[in-house]
Amino acid sequence: MIVRIMGEGQVRLADSHVAELNKLDDELAAEMDSGDEAGFRRTLHALLEAVREFGEPLPDDSLEPSELILPAPDASLEEVREMLSEDGLIPG
Repeated sequence: MIVRIMGEGQVRLADSHVAELNKLDDELAAEMDSGDEAGFRRTLHALLEAVREFGEPLPDDSLEPSELILPAPDASLEEVREMLSEDGLIPG
């Protein structure tokens, strides 16, 4: 799976890591629903860090179609809310 982190680039991520990322995605959605800004910020950074850790960066000149687009680390709660589907940021 090709994942783009807005403002950073793309990584290739094995499908075996999607379940781990979905747990963080569920936490992020709950924090957004409750308006927990500190929790939202912490979990967004954990989600992006997990993608960076598990993923293999693609070269900057590579333009693969992204199957998943994640917000930038400094995205606001409202910006992320606009990106959400009914499945969250990461489809189940």
